[in-house]
Amino acid sequence: MQHLITPNDFTNEEIVNLFEDATIFNDLQASSVLNGKLVITLFFENSTRTRSSFEIAAKRLGAKVVNLDVSTSSSSKGETLIDTVANLNAMKPDAIIIRHRDCGLPASLVEHVDCPIINAGDGMNAHPTQSLLDLFTIINHFDGKQNGKKVAITGDIKTSRVASSNLQLLPRFGLELILVAPEHFMPLGDFRKVQFLRDVVDEVDVVMSLRTQLERHSQTYYKSLEDFGKDYCVTSDIIGSRDILIMHPGPVNRNIDISDELLADKRCKVLEQVTNGVAVRMAILKKLILQ
Repeated sequence: MQHLITPNDFTNEEIVNLFEDATIFNDLQASSVLNGKLVITLFFENSTRTRSSFEIAAKRLGAKVVNLDVSTSSSSKGETLIDTVANLNAMKPDAIIIRHRDCGLPASLVEHVDCPIINAGDGMNAHPTQSLLDLFTIINHFDGKQNGKKVAITGDIKTSRVASSNLQLLPRFGLELILVAPEHFMPLGDFRKVQFLRDVVDEVDVVMSLRTQLERHSQTYYKSLEDFGKDYCVTSDIIGSRDILIMHPGPVNRNIDISDELLADKRCKVLEQVTNGVAVRMAILKKLILQ
């Protein structure tokens, strides 16, 4: 049985096959491939895009979805999460999708279930489905000729699970990453690092902006988000007329992460990422449930 905890749980060949399915699913409104299957979503952190994307993906494949309200679950009465998941597993679902603030939590559950666990985000650790849909968006944009393209990831990289997964995944498909952030937002690692986007904007093909994760900071670095945005908002003034793909995993802090003007620009693929997210998650559910 296979799970999806980090992007490294799938080989490159598996991802290529996954994207072939996602391409088909992007053209379909519905499929019956998972008729009779049951998917449980278990979100211990707020989510709009990821939770609804998974639910729509499952329903478009014909599966039934149960969204567990964690505020009224037995975990609020002191039951351990392992016991909660073990009890859910006893009800024989075909997949459990979980988001939790604790790094490594989804990985700790795999030995307690008889169905695939899909990590929908665990703390600062990983967000594998987001990185897969990001890669899918990039590959489609460059018609499969993404090898050697340069991707600038800018913003609060250190605390971003999206960045963590993309740092694992994108180089496997020939993409060169450049990290753009102040020193206190930089992760460890041997990636090329610069302080400002203007320093590399003439050489990059993709700019991936990230939200500042205030809820994950142990200290205050800026007086306000607006203060951070003065130096790190991706704007039309910076991008100019360059042929650069603009991306963001959402939610976007407008005029702090990306300017209003650039969000409305045809080079911005934020909503396309959302569309692709449903197709990629459909492909993931099909792969893991029917394995």
